[in-house]
Parts: sequence; structure tokens; C-alpha cells
Amino acid sequence: MKAAVVTSFGAPPRYADFPAPVASGPHDLVVDVLAAGLHPRVRSQANGSHYTSTGDLPLVPGIDGVGRDADGQLRYFILEHTTLGTIAEQTLTDDRRSVVLPAGTDPVAVAAAINPAMSSWLALRYRTDFRAGQDVLIQGATGSAGRMAVSVAKLFGARRIIAAGRNAERLAGASALGATETVSLNGTSDEVRARLASAAAEVDVVLDYVWGEAAAAAMAAIITARPDKSKPLTWIAIGSMGGLTAPVPSAALRAARFTIVGSGQGSVGTGEIIAALPGLAQAITAGDLAVDARTVPLADVERAWSESKDSTQRVVITPGAGPRLT
Repeated sequence: MKAAVVTSFGAPPRYADFPAPVASGPHDLVVDVLAAGLHPRVRSQANGSHYTSTGDLPLVPGIDGVGRDADGQLRYFILEHTTLGTIAEQTLTDDRRSVVLPAGTDPVAVAAAINPAMSSWLALRYRTDFRAGQDVLIQGATGSAGRMAVSVAKLFGARRIIAAGRNAERLAGASALGATETVSLNGTSDEVRARLASAAAEVDVVLDYVWGEAAAAAMAAIITARPDKSKPLTWIAIGSMGGLTAPVPSAALRAARFTIVGSGQGSVGTGEIIAALPGLAQAITAGDLAVDARTVPLADVERAWSESKDSTQRVVITPGAGPRLT
């Protein structure tokens, strides 16, 4: 079969032959892949930088997708750690890690939106006791997952949704997604801290896609300005666009009722992820969680990998025939 094949962590995947999957266990499903998202998580898998990487090569990247099983059912599926990912004509999944989708579901929309939406959906549902009417700050709200987090927070009933980010154009569009306020993260450190302290001093939850020194500075600013320091504040680390480590001031942990947790692969159980999938798929199908996506045929994966790195669109690889890049 044809697949996107990684033979070196320093180069993009190439369109090449790869052994077709064979079911061997009672829960194995061979699926024909219809759509697989090229997510940032997939890029880190393909370059060997993700914390789950084993260093095994060659590999086919891709962690989730939409496809048809042998019975013709449309399924969304998530893979375990494997060298046979989803950016291929076929892949092998576990029926316990998939859900059957209703007839008429758009495979591209689901493949594009579930991964970026899942980060905030799981964080609010499983990593904190979030309730409708609470206030949320989204650090890094101009990225694909951060923008989706604005929509998820609105869907979950957040009262105030404060979107913070650097890209002025994308930040301006956050209001249309449901943000009640925006905060620019551009400027001097003092200017950014002052803006965050003014806008977010009373939030209940922070969804942080930035981390790094920026997160530590934001924590100090918000906690210092917090009028009621006994009011619980949960900071959920989801991404690390600003750095893999953050010099968290110890005073922040002592001076307020402040909790830092992470949300990602491992901190949320497989059963919880699977349980969340039907609701996520339904929200996408209903248009509550829209995503800007474009399709790319599997044969064009190498070009798409390089050209789409900084795009705001979510790229979805389609192994079947489709419009080629021009």
C-alpha cells in the first residue's frame, strides 16, 4: 500500500510503499483511511521530538483519522503508539479505541477538528471541575487548538472567555468564536503582565498553550492582582509553544489557592478520551466547532508537510483521489 513514510527524523515523510496492515487480535480492525489530520502532534511524532517517541524507523505518522471498516461503517479512531500511523491508505486500529460515526458525517471536518478541539474539551471536562458560568483565560488563543478552545469554552457555558495571543489579526477574530475579551501578548514584559493582571485576575481556569517563561510571568501577574486569593485557580498546561520548561515562582503556589495540572496523552485516560468522542463528533457535525481545513491527496504529502507548516488552516490528508496542490 502507499503511505507517508518517515525514514529520517530530519526530513519530511515521503510518499512510498509500506507493508499493508494485517489483523491478528480479537479487537484488531483494518480500516481504509478516508481522512487524517496533519496536526502539530503528528509533526512532532514525525520528527521524533514528541515525548512518546521511541526512535523507531521507518514509521508512518498520524495519530487519528476517519475511515471505513470491513463492514462499511464510518469510524473515527485513535491509535496507540505504533509505527503504522493514519497517513496511509490503510491502518490498523483497536475497535475499543474507535467510535462509529453517523451516516452523513463529513470525514474531513471530523479529522480536522477533533484533535485540536480535544485538547481543551478534555482539559475542561477531566482535568478540572469546570462549571458553566466560570471564567476562562486561553493563553495562546491564536493557534489552531487555542482558537478551538474559545469555541469549546463557549459551548461549555463559560461566562467570560479571555483570549490572549500574539497574532493581532487572529486575535481580532476571536470575538466571532465566542471570546468576550482579548489580550495582546505583544509588547514589553511589564506591558503584557499589566494587561493580564487587569483582564484575568479573577478567572477560574487558564488553558495554557504557551508555557515557558511567559506562563511563569503570567502566573505571577494574575495571582498578585487576584482580589480573593482563596478563590480556586486551576492552570492547565496543554501546549508548550513558548518553551518546554517554566520557572514557576514558589510564591505563586503559596500565595493563592492555585493548582497547576497538565492535560495530554497519559494524564487523561483512554477510557475518558473514548467517552468524549461522540459528543465531540456531534458538536463538529452540528457546526458548533468549526475549523478551517483543506484537503491534500496522500501523494502530495511531502509538499504539504513543508508548505503548510505555518498555515492557519488545518491540513487533512486524503488517501483517495482529490485536488492536487498547485
